[in-house]
Amino acid sequence: MAPPIPGSGLAKGLAVTLRTMTKKTVTAQYPEKQPELPPRTRGVIGLFEENCTVCMLCARECPDWCIYIDSHKETVPPAAPGGRERSRNVLDRFAIDFSLCMYCGICIEVCPFDALFWSPEFEYAETDIHELTHERDKLREWMWTVPEPPALDPNAEEPKEIAAARKAADKLAAAQQAEASQTTQPGPAAQPGPAAQPGPAAQPGPATQPGQTEQEGPA
Repeated sequence: MAPPIPGSGLAKGLAVTLRTMTKKTVTAQYPEKQPELPPRTRGVIGLFEENCTVCMLCARECPDWCIYIDSHKETVPPAAPGGRERSRNVLDRFAIDFSLCMYCGICIEVCPFDALFWSPEFEYAETDIHELTHERDKLREWMWTVPEPPALDPNAEEPKEIAAARKAADKLAAAQQAEASQTTQPGPAAQPGPAAQPGPAAQPGPATQPGQTEQEGPA
């Protein structure tokens, strides 16, 4: 193998520079023109608070400790007569300090109830660092900018969450249909009473024999 020509590396580098210099420079005029972001862009975290059970798993697993959650307990009446009361956690505050967040996505991955999602929004710069702590109302607004998940493989198995939800919906629909059919079904028809039996016919008296005269009573 022949040794490289001295200065060949420098010549290749200068050739790349010359080719780049002759091309037209294209600059995206932001903010007039918004950039086309990839669908999985990690912009900001959205909160779907209806799914949050205040399990605190996201706050415990966050390596930056930038998630703040407050809650209280409420007593739930029994679902059926004779049942016992239950207690549940009610979310009071859910805030994320984006001045500390490093966008690792651990909180989204460990959430067992799908309450946190990535949103491609990135325009939330502030002049004060304290205003980068966004409360749950702002996090909920970002939830509606979350793109739809990609379509599943048609040959893949149905997710267990969808299968369980469909099974519960089918069971509820069957119960409602059975209840509706019971309410619209007519009651038993009234049975006709026994027909009145005709009474015994009047028996005719003894006929007068011919040749016999009627006995006269005493005068």
